[in-house]
Order: sequence, then structure tokens, then C-alpha cells
Amino acid sequence: MSLDRFRSNKANPDFTYISLAAILVLFGLVMISSSSVVVSSERFNQNYAYVFKQLTALVIGLFGAVILSIVDYRTWRQYAKPFFWISVILLLIVFIPGIGKSAKGAARWINLGSFQLQPSELVKISFILYFAAWLEQNGKLIKTFKKGLLPFAGLVIPLIFILIQQRDMGTLLVILGTAGAMFFVGGATMTQIGLSVASGIGMIGFLIMIEPYRLQRLMTYLQPNSDKLGSGYHISQSLLAIGSGGLWGRGFGKSLQKYLYLPEPHTDSIFAIIVEELGFFRALLVLAVIGLFAYRGYQIAARAGDDFGRMVAFGITTALLLQAIINIGAILGILPLTGVPLPLISYGGTSLIVMLSAIGLVVNISKHGYGK
Repeated sequence: MSLDRFRSNKANPDFTYISLAAILVLFGLVMISSSSVVVSSERFNQNYAYVFKQLTALVIGLFGAVILSIVDYRTWRQYAKPFFWISVILLLIVFIPGIGKSAKGAARWINLGSFQLQPSELVKISFILYFAAWLEQNGKLIKTFKKGLLPFAGLVIPLIFILIQQRDMGTLLVILGTAGAMFFVGGATMTQIGLSVASGIGMIGFLIMIEPYRLQRLMTYLQPNSDKLGSGYHISQSLLAIGSGGLWGRGFGKSLQKYLYLPEPHTDSIFAIIVEELGFFRALLVLAVIGLFAYRGYQIAARAGDDFGRMVAFGITTALLLQAIINIGAILGILPLTGVPLPLISYGGTSLIVMLSAIGLVVNISKHGYGK
């Protein structure tokens, strides 16, 4: 198919995909209003401070989504490399005293007054754009060591060390998982994938062993009941919230764990509040919407009209799905706690803005797809 013909077949955006995203965002606002009411009152002396902050991020995110859904996604191919390196520079800026902001030992934010920018959220998307352009440009050369595996390692390894220094294991896992999936879909051999996975596991294992807090998290994951008032407190309170929700929940707004028992009930732990208030069956509906949203994203990727669009849509969908799996798995005690928000649902300004903008990009790709 020629490029001119490709452009002439512009279609309507995928409204099912847009509707599912809207459902998740609106549901997130509702749950933030409930889960944050106590901590908001404690910190700001008003019940809905976090809701108003999230609404501000929503407006900015919608603006970004609209822009990215209008401007032809192929335009961003030429800006992918500088955008990626700018986001990496922002990652490094968080270590500058007076500019970067730390919380609970993690250096992840740039202080912009009333708004805290989290560069790692930008890196998730800028990496996908840059890597998608790189995969398209190299084509079959990806299967070679010199043009494939070696540059891939050179791209990923610096991010590993920067994110490790920020104590952001969750974002690192999302980026590594997304990178590996894109590398495989982009044409890497099974040998390359095997070497990448083995090296990644070995490096992460080494980094866990040399840092006490990471090792403690791993031991807590393996023995969650060993220290319920210490290192196991978070997961214990999370499981208590989930267990007390039963099949149908305590009722919306009636969570007990949000009364300063469960840490971060409106961010990392919001899924526990969802299950506690709405119950097992309604929580399954939330998971179903997330699953349908990811499925629709992969459909858009499969129907994309070029390799760049295919890899961008695939990468964004994989990153969203992996982040949801890591967050929910950690809250259920299936995975170690890593501190990543539930995408589109948890409170988090930078996360919501970046995710909505990325969704706008996928919507743009859906408009230019074929075989609908």
C-alpha cells in the first residue's frame, strides 16, 4: 500500500476505545473522591482536594489527547529522538537539590510549585516513540547482534541505572516489559529475547541483593505475615481491605481502611479500596473494562497502516496493561509492592496527563488504520 493511498483511507476514530478510556477515567474520579476524603481532610483540611487536583490534570490531559488525536501521528516520528533524550535529562534533574523532590526515600519528582512533575511517566511514552521509530528504521537488521541486541542493550541499561537510583522499580519493570515485548514483535529472534530476559533478571536480582530496602520488600513478598506491623504492614492492610469487601462490598464511601490504616489509599492502593467498597463481583467488572480496553488497543495496533503506528499502539497498550497488572498484582499480594499507580484510575497528575495524551496518539493511529 503506497503512502498516498494510506493517507486517503483516513477513517473515523475508534469510539469504542475512547468510550472505554472515558469509563475508566470517570470511575477513577469517583473512587478518588471516596478513597482520598480522609487523607485529604488530614493534609489540606478539605475533603476533596485530591479530586480537584485530578480534575485539573484531567483538563490538561484531555487537551493533550485532543492535540495528539488530531495531528498525524507520523509527525512525531521525527521528534521521537529529541523527546526521548529530553525526558532522560528530566529524569536526571530530579537529583539536583532544590529542584528535585523526594518522598519516602524515592527521588522521582521535579518541584514546579503547586504541581509536581514526574519525569518517569514521560519516559514511558518517549521511550515507546523512540523505540518504535528505531525498530521501523532498522527492519530486518534487528535480528543481528551488532544492529539489534547491542543497541537495544545500550538503550535500556542506562535507564535501568537511572530508575534504580530513583528507587522506581515499578516504572523500571513497566519499561523493561514494554521494551521486551516491542523488541519481540519488532522482529527479534528467540535467542535475543532469551538473552535479554536472562540478563534483565540477573541484573534486577543483583540490584535487589545490594540494596537493603529492595531485599526487604522481596522478603516481605515471600513472607507477608512475618512482620505485619513493620515491613508487611502495607500488604496486610491491603489484604484486610480486600477480604472485608466480600462479594458485594461495604458500600460506596464506607471503607474503613481509608481512615489512615491503608497507606496511599487514593494512589497505589486504590484497587484495595475499590474491592472493599464495591466487592469482588464489581471489581471483576473493573478488570473486565481494563481487559477490553487493552484488547481494543491491540486491535488498533494490528490494523495500523505502517510499522511505526503498529509499534507505538502496541507499546502504549502494553505499558498500560503491564502497569495495571503490576499494581493490582502487588495489592493482591501476587507480586512485590513497587509503587506504581493504577493507570487512569489512581490519583496522579503527571500519570493521568501522560496516559491521556498517549491514548490520544492511539486514537490517531486508529483513524489511519486499515481493515476495519
